[in-house]
Amino acid sequence: MKLTFLGTSASEGFPNAFCDCDNCTAARQAGGPSLRKRSSALINQDLLIDLGPDLMAAAQQHGVSLAQINYCLQTHEHEDHLDPSHFGSRSAFCGVYGNPRLHWYASQGAVAKATGGLTRDLLDAEMLEKLNLTIHPITPFQRFAVGAYDVLSVKANHAAPLMTMLFVISQGERTLFYGTDTSEMSEETWQALADYGRPFNVVVFDHTFGWQGRSGGHMNAEQFLEQVARLRQENLLATDARIYATHIGHHSNPSHEELTKFAAQHGYLVAHDGLVVEV
Repeated sequence: MKLTFLGTSASEGFPNAFCDCDNCTAARQAGGPSLRKRSSALINQDLLIDLGPDLMAAAQQHGVSLAQINYCLQTHEHEDHLDPSHFGSRSAFCGVYGNPRLHWYASQGAVAKATGGLTRDLLDAEMLEKLNLTIHPITPFQRFAVGAYDVLSVKANHAAPLMTMLFVISQGERTLFYGTDTSEMSEETWQALADYGRPFNVVVFDHTFGWQGRSGGHMNAEQFLEQVARLRQENLLATDARIYATHIGHHSNPSHEELTKFAAQHGYLVAHDGLVVEV
């Protein structure tokens, strides 16, 4: 599997356009990997994680075509992860023809959010045909096939009572665990990961609050490292496992270069926009 990070920031982008804090100022000066769009990721050429609001900018900047997207896994409905206008952008409404049908896997809350963002009922059969779209409502703790991928959804610890999800994605012998947005995972989620029975080759974890205090809906660096340690303790990491931080908040994390130095001292990596990883 090839994983491309299309966005790696927390909800407001990094730098935040409305902010002149030291971190945002340093990021503007550094440019390059320090400039982060809101979170989304691409697997191979056909599976997207989150219909984020910065997809258009990400695709343009990194020379990525999303024309062959066949599937999308939606973590949750927060605005920095779901922009339902993309449904229209990839359809005949915007002069797009011949693309594969999009199979969108999302919670009922995300479906309701997307419905409210369009002019007609998203569940209307005629509208679905015009949008070239099939909706698959999902909940945490489901295992299902998504084309050539085997997917397990588990519950995130984020923004209750919203139904927010993390995803384990396998293709062939390789497995990715994509874990943002979340704080420490529940015992129910740990058990589901253990029951899945496959160690992870790549783990992508929430790092929103970096060097600030502990959080209840995201993770700081301390919580991040604790969760990675438990993955190792539970024998959920493959011998070649690589751990990446994403969902980087401007308020709590320095520029990419400085954060990367810190991460290297603690045995993990920091994702950046446009990074391509072979899982």
